[in-house]
Amino acid sequence: MPKERGHKVIVSNRRARHDYSIMDTYEAGIALMGTEVKSLRAGRASLADAFATVDDGEVWLRNLHIPEYEHGTWTNHEARRHRKLLLHRGEIEKLIGKTKESGLSLVPLSMYFKDGKVKVELALAKGKKAYDKRQDLAKRDAQREMTRAMGRALKGR
Repeated sequence: MPKERGHKVIVSNRRARHDYSIMDTYEAGIALMGTEVKSLRAGRASLADAFATVDDGEVWLRNLHIPEYEHGTWTNHEARRHRKLLLHRGEIEKLIGKTKESGLSLVPLSMYFKDGKVKVELALAKGKKAYDKRQDLAKRDAQREMTRAMGRALKGR
């Protein structure tokens, strides 16, 4: 059987970019059971409530929902168990320092297959205030309106 190549997104957390200002991103591997991988290959997962924590020098992904594999047996996994993220020691040390000192959060942005392995894009993020969210929405609306006006001007309307 040929090796799997490429980048296939399983699930992305679009809400995270709305609720947080992204400071830095990391790519992490994730320790999974066989039935979890099979469920992910079927495209079933949810990052809606997921977050990461650093405990005792290890990074853990919590509240990630991977539903049970439908063809699994008694060896099936728990849907919301804590899953270990695989990062280099230097990256973990940086994350420990930044989350402790400046009050930043670790938020998963997306989960994808990269050359057959499951990876998680993890962001070091700062929560946005309500006025920041409104400001971003106003900026996006203004940009959209400018683009529409340019299109109308080019068409001669």
